[in-house]
Amino acid sequence: MTTINDVARAAGVSAATVSRVFNGGRVTAERAERVRRTAAELGFSPNRVARSLRKQRSSVIGLIIPDIENPFFTSLARGVEDAAQQTNLSVVLCNSDEDVEKERRYLEIALAEQMAGVIVAAASRNRTDLSPLAARGMPVVAVDRRPRGASVDAVMVDNQHGGEEATAHLLSEGYERVACITGPEGASTSEERLAGFRTVMSDHLRERGEDQARLREYIRYADFRVEGGRAAMEDLLRLPEPPDAVFVANNLMTVGALEALREAGTLPPETGVLSFGDVPWASLVHPSLTTVQLPSYDLGWTAAGLLQDRIGGVDRPLQTLVLRTSLQVRASTGGPSAD
Repeated sequence: MTTINDVARAAGVSAATVSRVFNGGRVTAERAERVRRTAAELGFSPNRVARSLRKQRSSVIGLIIPDIENPFFTSLARGVEDAAQQTNLSVVLCNSDEDVEKERRYLEIALAEQMAGVIVAAASRNRTDLSPLAARGMPVVAVDRRPRGASVDAVMVDNQHGGEEATAHLLSEGYERVACITGPEGASTSEERLAGFRTVMSDHLRERGEDQARLREYIRYADFRVEGGRAAMEDLLRLPEPPDAVFVANNLMTVGALEALREAGTLPPETGVLSFGDVPWASLVHPSLTTVQLPSYDLGWTAAGLLQDRIGGVDRPLQTLVLRTSLQVRASTGGPSAD
């Protein structure tokens, strides 16, 4: 492989002069042209990482998300990219598949490639480890999910409020046996959305003088994927008293839950379905799907802004910004007696 010293010898200049040519230093036009021509003849490509180290800044940031097939993370990634383009940063997209080991390898690559910083939606609340990046002084922003104990900036969704609003809506429409399909145990988004469901349902059962143990019967953990939602819904339908409504804690699991309901011959709104997270076709299906709408694009844009500030040397206490959800009521929660 051709090195900077090879180019310097062939062009009759010093290695320092070659470095100045490719890093914007002051070199005469004649000498710069000779160096560039020689480099082209030898097939030399200046090392991007080495340049970034000399400039004390890379032009690349990493974005690690759990599932690019999920429209929520697709929109979030677009927000990150659009914001990064404002300062000529490029984004390397990494898909962790909710796998902590795969995520760890991507974090190691970010360090090895001297990226300017990383935005990460953690694969695990308890096992994702961002400390190697902190030890090297690499800026990190957690988005949507923050690992427990991580001292990083974060942009989060008010998941508990969204869960409370969704559950209260189902009860207000007359549903009585409301179930919740949430994500993996230990994931912050799973637990926060479930906490919202528990809070409202516990108050409802207490007011009616009913046994709180009933609440546990109608909770299922799944994997944030279509098949997980289907399996959880099928299990709920096997209960002696199946739910008459279900709050599903992400959009992909909602697809699976709807498939299970269709196969069982019970469809919304007779069995109410409410999805935490919108889907592109939510208003087009029949009946149209009630959703908790997430500010996914804004999450990405805001996270990229925080990261750019850190890359630029802004010195301030760590920040956690929380964005609110909104409830989009459609026909799938029209009540158990709706036509």
